[in-house]
Amino acid sequence: MNDAFQAGLLEKDFVAVVRFQGPKANGMPELHKLTPPLGILQDKGFRVAMVTDGRMSGASGKVPAAIHMSPECADGGPLLNIQTGDLIRLDANAGTLDVLVNQSELAGRIPAVCQTAPADYGMGRELFKMFRKTASSAEQGACSVGNLGDID
Repeated sequence: MNDAFQAGLLEKDFVAVVRFQGPKANGMPELHKLTPPLGILQDKGFRVAMVTDGRMSGASGKVPAAIHMSPECADGGPLLNIQTGDLIRLDANAGTLDVLVNQSELAGRIPAVCQTAPADYGMGRELFKMFRKTASSAEQGACSVGNLGDID
């Protein structure tokens, strides 16, 4: 998303869908670094928001965001079938998120695949592999569950 922002490709109204950032897929990294570009676009008059299965701290500021979407994409969550160009309505006041696509069309789509799957090794990621594999959903606290001894 930051590359698209730098290239000037995001100068429009849109909802950014940031997938595969949940506890099982990517360990729920902090995504607040995505909000400054969205804030700049808002300052230019564009209506923008973000939807993700990942997390954000209180640093999201004025950018409307639906975070911790559950189930996450790694568990077959609803963000998998959203495509570029789909109309999405996020109403932060009402607490609703709607994908304005015919439900049968949405269900019939081939789900997205994580194009940048995180490596299991390097930068300390091997230390947390077992936690990603056994993590519960964000809705359930992203806690490690199950038998950690079964992790290869």
